[in-house]
Amino acid sequence: MTELQEYDFVLVELTLYLDTHPDDIKCIQQFNEFSYKRRLLKEKMENKYGPLQQYGNSYSNAPWQWSKGPWPWQL
Repeated sequence: MTELQEYDFVLVELTLYLDTHPDDIKCIQQFNEFSYKRRLLKEKMENKYGPLQQYGNSYSNAPWQWSKGPWPWQL
């Protein structure tokens, strides 16, 4: 979870920078790299612990997994 949160932090900071520097190709490449790494890590964690995000941002197997624990932050 810590690594996922670190990626989220980096992506928020890069997003804020890109809002004011939209033509910075190097930063866009860095954003895409971290976005890709985050997606891979999220998939890995969800395969092990179940869905991490609600509202269609994560898939759920049957039966519905949102009520099953432990939650990733409880480990």
